[in-house]
Amino acid sequence: MKPTIPFPTIVLTFACVLWTTSTVPVSWAKEGGNEIPFSEAQLFFELNNTDSDLGIHASIDGEPWKRLEIEDPNGRKMLKIRANGRLQRQGMTQLFFESAEPRFTELTPQKIFDRFPEGIYEIGGKTLEGNELENEVTLLHVMPAPAEPTVNALPAAKVCDAEDPGYDATVTTAPVTISWPAVTTSHPDSNGGGAAVQPPVPVVIHNYEVVVEVLDQPFASKLDLILPSGENFFTIPAEFIALGTNFKYEVLVREESFNQTAIESCFVLE
Repeated sequence: MKPTIPFPTIVLTFACVLWTTSTVPVSWAKEGGNEIPFSEAQLFFELNNTDSDLGIHASIDGEPWKRLEIEDPNGRKMLKIRANGRLQRQGMTQLFFESAEPRFTELTPQKIFDRFPEGIYEIGGKTLEGNELENEVTLLHVMPAPAEPTVNALPAAKVCDAEDPGYDATVTTAPVTISWPAVTTSHPDSNGGGAAVQPPVPVVIHNYEVVVEVLDQPFASKLDLILPSGENFFTIPAEFIALGTNFKYEVLVREESFNQTAIESCFVLE
């Protein structure tokens, strides 16, 4: 295992621990248009491999706007937001949404992909001054394979609900390092989120994200770290580990189209 990465700054608060080290690429408006591009415009799928559910997400930011719309590849509107009254005068900027994420027993991955076909989606809006905002973003159906994390080289627990008879949280001691093999292919299971792309194909990973949460506290404490694609381990800072003994963690694999696959697990300190 590589040496622990340095931590020049750690922010600890009673509510949140946050560390972010990556920026988000920008999608630009179509060439030759007079529209102003949003500074951020993303449309992507997120798969929870542990809970077997899949949903579509969007993250949009830019100049203050009073109207926003998203059109699918066939030109049909799938979202329309209009600010009114004092909110219209003030303007809106950042917008993030997640769709409902029913279990695969209710809605299969293939049906979700059929509902949101691959192609170019148009995100448009109007600024407070009446100028047009527009970006074209490409939505793909390639979902990265899930990470296979270990905690101090111990296998990830599969059942983390303490009320479940199968509860098997990984028991370990500090320091705690979460690591996983590099992800290089799309999701291998056609019934588990990889329905649209079979057999698996090579993928380019944009980054990984690790989220760690302390469970045995009266207040929420969470650590969020984004790692470049070449880093596939993380040693939790001692200041954070000292906050509790029961922890939940999540490792997200984010492909270059920003489609992402998450896996959740837990560990307990002796």
